[in-house]
Order: sequence, then structure tokens, then C-alpha cells
Amino acid sequence: MEVFIEPIGRLINEFSKLPGVGKKTAQRYAYRVISMSEEEARAFADAVVDVKRRVRFCRICGNFTDEDTCAVCRTRDASQICVVKEPKDVIALEKLHEYQGVYHVLHGVISPMNGVGPDDIRIKELLARLREGNVKEVIMATNPDVEGEATAMYIAKLIKPLGVKVTRIAHGVPVGGELEYTDEVTLARALIERKEL
Repeated sequence: MEVFIEPIGRLINEFSKLPGVGKKTAQRYAYRVISMSEEEARAFADAVVDVKRRVRFCRICGNFTDEDTCAVCRTRDASQICVVKEPKDVIALEKLHEYQGVYHVLHGVISPMNGVGPDDIRIKELLARLREGNVKEVIMATNPDVEGEATAMYIAKLIKPLGVKVTRIAHGVPVGGELEYTDEVTLARALIERKEL
């Protein structure tokens, strides 16, 4: 005998497909949907369908937008490009309210173990933007893991012959962290990239 009737089981199954959502969390989400009024449930469903219909990638940078070109590309200084792995990385950087340039979203990183090569991410599009001649600096802001570092180094080698300055975001000991618990790679990078006070 099935534990859940078919409509509830199907809803739980769909919720459990979301990243980070296990069976118990999926059940809680399903129970919440069941307790919604029909109007609330319809608004929820409409929001899901609307985001699928309207959200696309900016034709210039690859970030999320509901227009042809995102607001950042339309309004910001295009002489500085910050290269990130995913659109969610743009959101993380934008929350800081520090960066005033534009972005370039790769939609992945080079990962031979996962079958992802340079032609599988948006490197050609970045190089095309640089050939327009207006860019003075490219900031590599990929994650400080093996794939992120390899991707940053690969792209930097392609950019340097173009005469564009390439920088890498600094990595180091997190605020509130303790040196004895910091991994060796992070600690070494923090020491190498130290700044004068």
C-alpha cells in the first residue's frame, strides 16, 4: 500500500527534485501547499510558470534578465568585467554594493573530470567582448576550488595577449576564523596576498 495518495506523492516527488531538498523537506513543502487556499496555490503555481516564461539570459553577459539586456549591462561602466561561474554569483557580489562594473557569466567552469571543456562554457563570448577594445580590466571571480582556479588561469592566459589587465579576487582567512583550523592552501594564499596596513 502506498503511504501517500497519488497527488501528494507526485508533489513530494517534484519538490524532492530541487537541490538540497530531501524527502522530509519535500513532504513539509507539500503539506504547506495543501494547507494553502486555492488562490494562494494558484499564485504560487503562476509564479513558477511566469519565471519559466519570462526569465532568460542577458545577450551580453549571460546573467538572468527579463529583457534582452540586463540592467547592469545597460547602466554600468563596461571598462571593467567581473567573470563569475553562475548568475547566483552575480547576486552575491551585487549584495556588497561595492562593484560598479559589468559581469560575464561563464555558466560553468572547466572540469575535465565532468566532461566540461573550454568550449562548453562562455569563454568565446568573453573574448569577443574584449576584442571590442573598451575593456581595461577583467576580474576573475570564480570559486577558489580546483576547477575555479584552473578556469581562471586558462582564461587569464587567453586575455593577456590582448593587452587587458587580468586580476583575481583575493582569498584568505575568513573574518572570525582561527588560523589553526584554516586549511593550508587558504592560509598560504592569505600570506602571499597580504596587504600593507
